[in-house]
Order: sequence, then structure tokens, then C-alpha cells
Amino acid sequence: MSSQSIGPFKLARPGPSRPGPSFRLISKNLSSPPPSAAMETEEPEVTHLKRTAIEEEEEEELRRLLVPLSLPLSPPSAVETNFGSYFAADFMKPGHDQYIYRHANGLCVVGLAPTHVAFTEEGGVKSVDFNVGKSDRSEMKATGKHKRNARVLEPNSALCKVITKDNSYVVRCCVKGTLLEVNGRLIKQPELLNLSADREGYIAIIMPKPADSLKIKDGFLNREDYKKLKGFP
Repeated sequence: MSSQSIGPFKLARPGPSRPGPSFRLISKNLSSPPPSAAMETEEPEVTHLKRTAIEEEEEEELRRLLVPLSLPLSPPSAVETNFGSYFAADFMKPGHDQYIYRHANGLCVVGLAPTHVAFTEEGGVKSVDFNVGKSDRSEMKATGKHKRNARVLEPNSALCKVITKDNSYVVRCCVKGTLLEVNGRLIKQPELLNLSADREGYIAIIMPKPADSLKIKDGFLNREDYKKLKGFP
């Protein structure tokens, strides 16, 4: 039996027992890879792109869950979330506005409110002096479980003086309690008061007795009333 090749097929002529030029197709042994091999061949290109697209879609879905569109443009700060915010407006003198941030455990953070008179002067606060009266508040720090070396202060007790270009202002304790610490960073970085008085620029941390801590809510302005009093949104 003779044969003839045409393209990818071999044409085989049958023997003399069958008359006429009849042909049948015989497939050659082509070297096409099996389907699994083809998938392996496209793995570095197509499969990688598919996998990347899936990962990006999953990340976008996670982002939508973590940051839903219903969130406000300015989420509440950590202070607003974890502390009750109270304000002592014109404390003992006009313009001496201070804040008291009270934690649920009773601990209080005391500092200068944004409307304090010191911030209205050119350049704001230039320096901070914790050496007031007969003691240096920066050297007073309660330690240990029983708060050794703790000093109980009255609401009108001085914590420090903030000094501007032309004046100095006494910052008061505002609440009766144990002085746990003052913000010693302000000695070398007084600019923290101008940049972030309600956070890194806080003045002191005080622990009132439970009964005194509960009086804060009734004795000072909440944030909304403070804003209304001072006339800003």
C-alpha cells in the first residue's frame, strides 16, 4: 500500500482488491500538547493576571467593609471617642480657657482650650515653666501602685506658666485630685501647645477621687455649650 502526504494528514491508497482511486485519512502523530500542558504553558501569563484581578477585587471588597461610604468626612478623634470633653471657660481670669478630658476610669487630662488667650498673641506660646510657687511640677511624679510622692492639688493650684512674647499665664489644675504627671516634653518643645494643645500638648494628668470626678460633668461646660459660648462651629 502506497501513501501520499497532504498537509497534516497522510493519504493511504488501498491495495488492488478495491477498484478506483479511493483514499482514506490517516492522522500523523502531531506534537500538540495535552490540555493540562497548555494550561501550564499559560500559567506565568494568563493565570497570573487572573489571580491578580481576583486579589484586587477581594482587596476592594475589604476596603468597602472597613471604610463604608456612610462614614463622616471627619471621623471622631480618639479623644472624642474615649474621653468626655469638658471646658472651664474664663477660669479665674477672662480668656483663661482650659479643657478637662475625663476618661471612664476617672482619670483627667488637663490642658489649654483652643480659645485660650495665649493663642491670640503673636507667635503663640514661646516657652513653658513648671517651676511655680515653691515647687517644680516637672519633678513631681507619682510612682508605684500606691502613687508614692503623689501630691493632691486643688482646682486653683498652679500647674505651670505658659509664656508668650509679651505675657505669661498661669495654667490651673481645674479639678481637685492627685497630680500623676506633667507633660515634660513641653519644656523643650513648647510649640506642641501651638500645634496640638489637645493631644501631644496636654499640660498634666490628674486622678480625682471618684466623688470629685463625678462633679466634673456638672461643674464645667460640655463641648457643644463651650462652642456656643465662644461663638465658633
